[in-house]
Amino acid sequence: MKPVDHYFLSQKEPYQSIMLYVRSVILNTLPEVVERYSYKIPFYNIDKKPLLYLNILKGTDYVDVAFVQGVLLENDFPILKYNHNRKQVRSIPLKTLEDLDQEQFVELLIAAAHQVKQSKRPWFI
Repeated sequence: MKPVDHYFLSQKEPYQSIMLYVRSVILNTLPEVVERYSYKIPFYNIDKKPLLYLNILKGTDYVDVAFVQGVLLENDFPILKYNHNRKQVRSIPLKTLEDLDQEQFVELLIAAAHQVKQSKRPWFI
């Protein structure tokens, strides 16, 4: 079993269901994305640059869908939240599957992928 699969399957509910659903939307929307296990969490890369990652932050009760260059997208996508003093990462906190608007999430994924493809560096701040 791949480390990413083990990570998802070892999560408690509802986190496991949320993460598996988000993963399927990501992989179906962006066929060029590469899923990898890094820093003990799943990352999704485009052109070897990190696009987003999934995590459950300690002390929280939600899945954190974190966009690496989210600061560049937050004006167009107000669902992205500024949490935990992260300089460029913005995220969508998901407590339930119903918290995710799939249509808007797909638009965000496409915009984020376009942004990452155009950027020269994955981390710019």
